[in-house]
Amino acid sequence: MNIRIIIYNVHKCVGGIDRRYDLPRIVEVINHYRPDIALLQEVTQRSRVSSRVLQADILGEAVGLAHRLWVPNVRVRGGREYGNAILSRWPLHDGGNINLTVGPKKRRSALHARVRIPLALDELSPGERHSRSLHLFNLHLGLSAIERRLQLKKLLSHPDFSRIASPTPVVVAGDLNDVWGSLGRQVMRPAGFRGTQRLPRTFPAYAPVRPLDSLYVRGTLQIDSLVPSRLALARQASDHLPLICDLHLP
Repeated sequence: MNIRIIIYNVHKCVGGIDRRYDLPRIVEVINHYRPDIALLQEVTQRSRVSSRVLQADILGEAVGLAHRLWVPNVRVRGGREYGNAILSRWPLHDGGNINLTVGPKKRRSALHARVRIPLALDELSPGERHSRSLHLFNLHLGLSAIERRLQLKKLLSHPDFSRIASPTPVVVAGDLNDVWGSLGRQVMRPAGFRGTQRLPRTFPAYAPVRPLDSLYVRGTLQIDSLVPSRLALARQASDHLPLICDLHLP
């Protein structure tokens, strides 16, 4: 089975160059790729259109992903909060937030959910269930190299992570702030995860030179492709380019 995931720091739907709030731009970028799952960072609590509606719900409705999970991490001026969000074509289960904050540093976390993906009859092995579990960990890591390594090690040792059997498909992705592209070699590969040989550059969106955003998998998942958006609109909509990942679940 093929699964498409988009990883996108939406920067509160504020453009990286024009500093203009424009949620429809983010929607257009996401809709262009028709993902099954969206792992988003810096999603604000409330839309500027309505203080009663979660931005994650507006985005999910607009891109046709009916199942949503959002947890705030950071409080900003005016009492507003922002955090990570998971939008999914399939129902989300066992949702929870894992605190990855290191000491007095800015609050950081990993949003965790399990998705049950229905399988077509011709994809089933003898005796296999009609769906497969996929664990998603959506991260936004810190700004210092030591902080990021500690945060990943904190995630990998957390009970919500360590209880997952090694063959079970797992995705760890998000804005890892991996300025030097070293987290895969230093932390993720020694922990049994796989990434891509070349790290896509996603920041700044208008002229990307840093591979801040990434995705790693474990278990039976295969990465078919992991590429940054080439849309002209994506260079304006946020300060990060989205990553588009095509996965295969055998």
